[in-house]
Amino acid sequence: MKVLGVGFGRSGTMSLKAALEELGAGPCLHMIDLIRNNELIAPWHDAAIEGDVDFDRMFAGFESTIDWPGCSYWRELIEHYPDTPVLLNYREFDGWYKSVKNTIVAVREASQKAELKPDANRPAPPPELWQVIGTLIYERDFQGKFEDEEWMRDMYYARIEEIKATVPAERLTLFKLEDQPGWAPIADMLGVEAPQTEFPHLHDTDEFRAEFGLPALA
Repeated sequence: MKVLGVGFGRSGTMSLKAALEELGAGPCLHMIDLIRNNELIAPWHDAAIEGDVDFDRMFAGFESTIDWPGCSYWRELIEHYPDTPVLLNYREFDGWYKSVKNTIVAVREASQKAELKPDANRPAPPPELWQVIGTLIYERDFQGKFEDEEWMRDMYYARIEEIKATVPAERLTLFKLEDQPGWAPIADMLGVEAPQTEFPHLHDTDEFRAEFGLPALA
């Protein structure tokens, strides 16, 4: 593995996936890969539901990871890949919480109410994927307390500080969205030259919702 992205999803992860792949650290596994290619779900389902954690299977064909499901295993990953650089992507809580509520939570609720509108180009996610999402995100990471905003706030910032305290500074690269760091920190981490092109900006809230057939927010 070339990069371990350990920050939560809805923290610039699609943009970072594109950036990592452009800089030679791809393919980069992101939850969107499981959504678009259901053949990738099985090893993650085995890990989340059965406790059969096999990183060779879970990351087969990939050179890096960002977003869920990988970030749920950040502690295990930094030990399993002791020489791999760690990327902590994050943003301020209020913007993150709102984004999660309008995307992941909204899509999950629509699915539970059978309100998603699949078509030939956008099939409905299979039950196994929702089981992975429910187990890793809602139970493992959020501990079933997403609606408790203050608990989530405390957990969110405590997790960031735990990662900073656990991963040696020389191994850790910080990427805070509000600072708009661009290519430089990632290029430095990988030891490559930063491109002169604009840094990717992908998968905002409305783009995420459109992926599942939900309307854009006003």
